[in-house]
Amino acid sequence: MKIQNAFRLGLMGGLGVLVAIAIGGAITSLSTILTYIGAALFLALGIDPAVSFLQRHRFSRPLAIVTVIIVILAIFVGLVFAVVPVITDQISALVKNLPDFITTVSKATWIKEWQRNLPSFIDLQGIINAAIAWVQSNASTIGGGVLAVGVGIASGVAGFIVIFILTLYFVASLSSMKRGLYRLVPASRRAGFSDIAEQISAQVGRFVIGQVSVALINGLATFTFLSILSFFGAKYPALFAFVGFLFALVPLVGTLSGSIIIVLSTLLLAGPEPALIAAVYYLIYMQVEAYVVTPRVMGRAVKVPGAIVVIAALAGGALLGILGALIAIPVAAAILLIIDQVVVPRQNEL
Repeated sequence: MKIQNAFRLGLMGGLGVLVAIAIGGAITSLSTILTYIGAALFLALGIDPAVSFLQRHRFSRPLAIVTVIIVILAIFVGLVFAVVPVITDQISALVKNLPDFITTVSKATWIKEWQRNLPSFIDLQGIINAAIAWVQSNASTIGGGVLAVGVGIASGVAGFIVIFILTLYFVASLSSMKRGLYRLVPASRRAGFSDIAEQISAQVGRFVIGQVSVALINGLATFTFLSILSFFGAKYPALFAFVGFLFALVPLVGTLSGSIIIVLSTLLLAGPEPALIAAVYYLIYMQVEAYVVTPRVMGRAVKVPGAIVVIAALAGGALLGILGALIAIPVAAAILLIIDQVVVPRQNEL
């Protein structure tokens, strides 16, 4: 009987492991869809405070949703028509000047200046010439890579459309979704649960608005700085300001990534002196954003201490990448809210 029980235990354990593996595989296969759903729900919670504001001013919910969506689309289209032509012109100029740029880089005087400070066994000019020769000899491969990038951009646009449609559905049905969730909670605890859930959803909305504000500050600061630096040879301030804005939508990690891209591009397009100035600027700006701008904006938006904002964003990015960095601060705010309104009162009762 013991052997039989042991066999049954092992069989059930093995089946449990297989089921867990199957569930993990299913989640992995659905990771893109789950990311779309999570992003859409996140955006819906971010839009909901504006909808609720209009509802408090005698708008019906459908009319409030339509009004908010129209305003968001109008702002988006306005930015597109204002920024995209400039970015397109600058990208066209960059592509047009690329052959001259390659020739200029291969004969740049700063290469000789840097060579003097390097050990004799490092041939910087030879490395650059070899890299240029590789680019020229692998043009077809690079063209295929550009095509792959184009396909990736098309997939990203399709994903954006899916997220937008899901966001519309979630915004329209957010109230019914909340009511359905609250009904799953025992009646004795439903009031407290719904109160905390409403506070959490409100904080998520304020976080979205706060993060967009931080990204706008980054984009405007980048445009202003690169416009000034253009007197020293820097190029394409509007293009790189847009890049800085997009990357800054991801807390902390995004600003670092965007800064690296902009500094390296400045090094290639304008030389070492403007790139060094840009590197110093971004080192200073990242400290200001991480320890002044983000904590103050997020502290007001989600009422989370500045140190926890930084730690949460870094931990979320390390665990779940971009999505983790996005949801880390609202999750931290939710945890602090639960501790303050649930855990601490229970501890006080003991």
